[in-house]
Amino acid sequence: MARHLITSALPYINGIKHLGNMVGSMLPADVYSRYLRQRGHDVLYICATDEHGTPAELAAKTAELSVDEFCAQAHDAQKAVYDGFALAFDHFGRSSSQQNREITQHFARRLHENGFIEERAIRQVYSPVDGRFLPDRYVEGTCPHCGYDKARGDQCENCTRVLDPTDLIDPRSAISGSTELEVRETKHLFLLQSKLQHEVEEWVARHEEQWPQLSSSIARKWLTEGLHDRAITRDLDWGVPVPADTWPELAAEGKVFYVWFDAPIEYIGATKEWADAAQDGETRDWKSWWHEADDTVRYTQFMAKDNVPFHTVMFPATELGVREPWKKVDVVKGFNWLTYYGGKFSTSQQRGVFTDAALEVLPADYWRYFLIANAPESDDSSFTWEHFTATVNKDLADTLGNFVNRVLSFSRKRFGDEVPSGHDAAAAEAKLGEEIARLLAEYEEQLEALQFRKAASALRALWSAGNSYLEEKAPWLEIKTDPDGAALTLRTAMNLIHLYAVVSEPFIPATAAAMRGSFALEADTATWVSPEQARALDGVPSGTAFTVPPVLFAKITEEDLESYRARFGGAEGA
Repeated sequence: MARHLITSALPYINGIKHLGNMVGSMLPADVYSRYLRQRGHDVLYICATDEHGTPAELAAKTAELSVDEFCAQAHDAQKAVYDGFALAFDHFGRSSSQQNREITQHFARRLHENGFIEERAIRQVYSPVDGRFLPDRYVEGTCPHCGYDKARGDQCENCTRVLDPTDLIDPRSAISGSTELEVRETKHLFLLQSKLQHEVEEWVARHEEQWPQLSSSIARKWLTEGLHDRAITRDLDWGVPVPADTWPELAAEGKVFYVWFDAPIEYIGATKEWADAAQDGETRDWKSWWHEADDTVRYTQFMAKDNVPFHTVMFPATELGVREPWKKVDVVKGFNWLTYYGGKFSTSQQRGVFTDAALEVLPADYWRYFLIANAPESDDSSFTWEHFTATVNKDLADTLGNFVNRVLSFSRKRFGDEVPSGHDAAAAEAKLGEEIARLLAEYEEQLEALQFRKAASALRALWSAGNSYLEEKAPWLEIKTDPDGAALTLRTAMNLIHLYAVVSEPFIPATAAAMRGSFALEADTATWVSPEQARALDGVPSGTAFTVPPVLFAKITEEDLESYRARFGGAEGA
């Protein structure tokens, strides 16, 4: 089987992320990783907190903590939420790690040796009130392109255009709010992306057919506009320091690398963290995933559209300039934005549903299913409590949960605590088996193609097929005239429940485990369901003991809905 390297955009360290961050990167990566593992592939899913740059310093200042202490606490807090969402990372690292520092400095030295880094004197914003140069995110103002009045000095989060602090209209210090800013000369390192333009174009041309249109169109837009040389150092106290053996003057001034230079390298750094964390007697070869791995590893990245340029153009330029055989991404799965009642989720403004609060309201599987079933793939999608409620009640509570409960409860009531035997499978069961095999193939096809909404639709259709079969056979009526026929129906339905448990695991792992645990199978080692097994529906033989699990999904009531609106805001507050 193939080796699959999977990464998702590194979440910023400055606070718990909202649902838009979850569905735009980490959750689909987890679903895909789980699916591939179940199909027998060798998978390494790597992520980490992005801990450098201005957001970390500003958040630490607000929390009245040192930056390293703040980042350590925030990393643990984020990891706890991701554990709550059952994200099965192989490693969730930290960009402030020693491994990332060493590899980032290595990349910088190699780029310098190859003529792709240049030291330049530039004019930079200085705040006399703060007594320091202000890195890009320490400067806020109005975007010259779209007029958004809370744009940062590196990028406008409204129109996604990359900016320099001096581009902003009416700039102000993010530290003190002072508008008494000056522009002074200082020295920084520049990555000469312009010299790598043609190489990046050729690389994109070789790979973009495998990417969603969103990813390829963003990459092409950047390339059409032309790659510009960009400063890759900042005046900050927290970050990967410029190595003194190569740039002694800048190192003495305390320059650190720009977060967008070291953060993508952390994918490699986190993989080395994973390798270094191996237990005694265990060997983990991090380089086999990243170095000279083009022919042995398939690398898929997941991220929202605002991160796509950095991973389709800027980081590939860095890797190309290093002139070493580092693995480059094969597929960039870009996502549009999940909105909150049509408006943007906002970490800075605490607008929308945040992942820790979501888990306080309902278990992870409710959120996992809803978000993937409504993933913003072809365009932006909107979260509303009304839509969430309707999806949970119809798909999870009625279609899946009710099917499991009524089959197991009715069978226990009429046949006891073991799977009944009854007749041999007949025409109705053969027809059902063919339908299940067809829908399973569609489900697999959509997951292989990274089409998550379509995969959710196919999974829902699998669940619905069981309900249609049950309604057609009506064992509650059948038992009155043909008990063995009713037993066959229930035995078949129980096999469907086990099949659902296996194939639903990428979407709803906790619920899948509960369904699977209902059956006391001696050796339940199934990792997936073959077409032949889907047609036979005989994985759970008669005589197998079973239990009825608690309600898998509780319906959301009107009273619940009102409480959610009151807590998080609804259409009126959007």
